[in-house]
Amino acid sequence: MELIDYKDVEIRQDEQIVLRNVNLRVNNGDFVYLLGKVGTGKSSLMKTFYAELPIYSGQATFLGYDMPTITMHQIPYLRRKIGVIFQDFQLLPDRSVEDNLMFVLKATGWKDHQSMLNHVHDVLEQVGMADKGYKMPYHLSGGEQQRVVIARALLNTPDVILADEPTGNLDQETGKDIMTLLYGISQAGMTVIMSTHNLHWPEMFPGRILEFTNGEIHEK
Repeated sequence: MELIDYKDVEIRQDEQIVLRNVNLRVNNGDFVYLLGKVGTGKSSLMKTFYAELPIYSGQATFLGYDMPTITMHQIPYLRRKIGVIFQDFQLLPDRSVEDNLMFVLKATGWKDHQSMLNHVHDVLEQVGMADKGYKMPYHLSGGEQQRVVIARALLNTPDVILADEPTGNLDQETGKDIMTLLYGISQAGMTVIMSTHNLHWPEMFPGRILEFTNGEIHEK
């Protein structure tokens, strides 16, 4: 099933052209790398997926939404279908791992407390953190925090995971553990789109490679 279809898309930020002639199709279950130097448009492309940055011109559909005409009312519903993994974790520092995840469920409309607890336990178990729900984020290693962030991204069973430099702040061995986890999620059928500077990951975990150079995207 096709999740993303961009045709002749131009993306601008502050009136400056960031990307032009973007033609991209992504199907369910694809593992897609976005490769390029800082400032080449990887994050800007991702921002158009969750409607933080508008499509300047061209045709673009994402998870069934027409992105050039998406309304403010539609955006929250689109974002519920997306799991986002940040390089800098963005966990709430004043509450436990479990409460971080409960907060997301409450914000997205879950009501039954026991169902929420059960679901939180299930996703923490999925990422190997079932026994760490009571801990505060600052008591966790970087790799453990990133596992919690992946659990948070999986909470509402998204159609696609967007991972922005998910191993950027981790050492190589910990990064490999996180890549193994993300790759396994993709192999189970979920689409993962990941920006990275690490050229070893596509060799170790094969996927589609999109290279960002000179304001354009080329599939390798």
